[in-house]
Amino acid sequence: MAEAPTGVAQHTGSDKAGIRPFQISFPEAALTDLRKRINATKWPEPETVKDASQGVQFATMQKLARYWGNEYDWSKCEARLKAVPHFITEIDGLDIHFIHVRSKHENALPLIVTHGWPGSFIEQMKIIDPLTNPTAHGGTASDAFHVVIPSLPGYGFSGKPTTTNDWDPPHIASAWAVLMKRLEYTKYVAQGAIGGTPSPRSWRFRSRRGCSASPPTWRRPFPPRLARQWRQAVRLSSLSADERRAWDQLIFFYTKGLAYANEMGLRPQTLYGIADSPVGLAAWILDHDAASYELIVRVFDGKPEGLTRDDILDNITLYWLTNTAISSARLYWTTASRSKGAVSSTPRRSTPGDRERLSKRNLHGPEELVGARLPKLLLYSKHEKGSHFAAWEQPAAIVADLRTRGSRRFVDQLSARTEESTMSMDAGRSRPRPC
Repeated sequence: MAEAPTGVAQHTGSDKAGIRPFQISFPEAALTDLRKRINATKWPEPETVKDASQGVQFATMQKLARYWGNEYDWSKCEARLKAVPHFITEIDGLDIHFIHVRSKHENALPLIVTHGWPGSFIEQMKIIDPLTNPTAHGGTASDAFHVVIPSLPGYGFSGKPTTTNDWDPPHIASAWAVLMKRLEYTKYVAQGAIGGTPSPRSWRFRSRRGCSASPPTWRRPFPPRLARQWRQAVRLSSLSADERRAWDQLIFFYTKGLAYANEMGLRPQTLYGIADSPVGLAAWILDHDAASYELIVRVFDGKPEGLTRDDILDNITLYWLTNTAISSARLYWTTASRSKGAVSSTPRRSTPGDRERLSKRNLHGPEELVGARLPKLLLYSKHEKGSHFAAWEQPAAIVADLRTRGSRRFVDQLSARTEESTMSMDAGRSRPRPC
């Protein structure tokens, strides 16, 4: 059984609510054990079809395992991780790990970036320097951000919730607000998503606690209820090419692309195999969505893509070394339990913001439909390349979008809209409720 190695991380200081420096250190014995397990994999027979309709393909997994078990060097990744400052702080009884890099530019805009599953803070490493040091990357001082990248509860170096509790997306959003307050950021913007889709309560909390905007890189514009309405009300022949593509993605995703979410949302503890087998863990992570999987197949076939073999294995290795395969999956169970199974629902969001659309997302929506779900949408971006791991695979595109969103004019617009939203919510609370 794989266990979290001793000395995975060390932090100093005694004030739990304070900001404590955090040091990364994995024993060589943990890496030796990892390679031994990879090379001792008990392989099944190959799939009986010529495509990926039965799951992650045998040839791809053998190429991955061969490289991971014999050539891959985790120490290169660890050196990059150690090059940025890591911290720990306790929020609501749980240790939260985060990277915090301040820009040298005085008027930099604070930004908190959230990863999802099956990602980690490693996804965001490529955007840190372009955002905090824009003048070295074709930008100006006005493009600068102070960057905060936390690890979700149960992920990476954050603590693992040990009881049935409310560490769902709204609670995580409130914890991020506490974190930003401890870092003395009173106004900031947020980017990313939390384990799927944060609920409306999380957006309301953010809008009232200093978050001027929350631009997601993944927003599902078609929850099941809306899909049923659309199917009943619209003839497919009347759809535009963009709408038809979105429709086809919707059907594929909800009929063939949710196996991982269903299992983690219903029975995460059953996934013992991915905590005990590195190759099993890798296959589970690769099978997240069709577009990302196709990209990863091409990478291990030796074709240049936005990711490298090392990129992919850095993230998987972090999951293995921190023994977070099961604890990360429980976020889906907690979210489903507290939202009565609506893991994939999309709120009609009141917080001002914007949306980035990458061409190979497992779901995307035409601008008109996204605007209907996000009535305070100020900016909609479409990119020709990119899949689920936006900042990881296409960092330049995400940096360019964030610079646009970080302009003073845009932030002023967002702040004005946020104040309107807050006043509206306050007015709503003041109204007497019907008996």
